[in-house]
Amino acid sequence: MKLFLDTASVTDIRTMWDQGILDGVTTNPTLVAKEGRKFEDVIRDICAIGLPSVSAEVVGTTPEQMVAEGRHLRGLHKSVYVKCPMTPAGLKATKILAGEGTRVNMTLVFSANQAMLAAKVGAAYVSPFIGRLDDQGQNGLELVEDIVQIFRNYHFTTEVLVASVRHPVHVLEAAKIGADICTMPMDVMQKLVQHPLTDIGLARFLKDWEKVPKG
Repeated sequence: MKLFLDTASVTDIRTMWDQGILDGVTTNPTLVAKEGRKFEDVIRDICAIGLPSVSAEVVGTTPEQMVAEGRHLRGLHKSVYVKCPMTPAGLKATKILAGEGTRVNMTLVFSANQAMLAAKVGAAYVSPFIGRLDDQGQNGLELVEDIVQIFRNYHFTTEVLVASVRHPVHVLEAAKIGADICTMPMDVMQKLVQHPLTDIGLARFLKDWEKVPKG
């Protein structure tokens, strides 16, 4: 499974990229606003790190606005995937953009039917928001399971990008289900590598090593 960082922090992205575990980045207007910099500058700086996939979101609400923004965004860098919302306008824009060769990440997906429609119009990624479903008393991971099954049934090439991830268990369960990608905030990605027994074991090894005769 590919691991994406859900952030617009160039510092955090470089940290994870240097560790060798990062496959891509997803951003949204909220994350970019936190950086206090021009949107295009942030996207260009992220892409310059060398990531093969960087999702940048449109903010227009009509198909015409989304298509125009999408064309502009894809021109910023070859790694850009254009995020369009799961709305009737977003579906129409995705069909047009995908037809032109633009890779679209259809975002704000909350049902398997929505995911199927995204695949039918040619989205490269479909992003189910599992944490937000959990907040409403639904099981977000069951949605991921449904989408994966439907895509396998009909051989859709659209990749399932699990979003709104809240903790490492979400990542583990998404991987077991067979999702293609999981995007997560920095603190969740850091927790993937952490385990108290690893720390205890390392401390013990180092302490024992001090007892080994040297020279």
